[in-house]
Amino acid sequence: MAVITTGMANLLIVLAIGIGAGIGFNRYGQTWLRQLATRHSDVTSALVGIAGAFIGFHVGVILGLLPLPLMQYVMAAVGAVLVLWLWRGR
Repeated sequence: MAVITTGMANLLIVLAIGIGAGIGFNRYGQTWLRQLATRHSDVTSALVGIAGAFIGFHVGVILGLLPLPLMQYVMAAVGAVLVLWLWRGR
């Protein structure tokens, strides 16, 4: 039972990191001129942030950061921001 609750907690935390990064990047990561030129919805940015968070989280698992779950969440945040940055065209 502990594995299921840990897995569910990891899923919810990674989802929250991705959604937060996506919405934050959409609302605060642009200049006013770029906001007029390109319009992306919050939902799209949140989904791209979630995808980046999952990529970062699993890269953290592959790198062996398993004993420290905080490092996996940091990698999830880095992955979300990196994917959002690359998606927006730098």
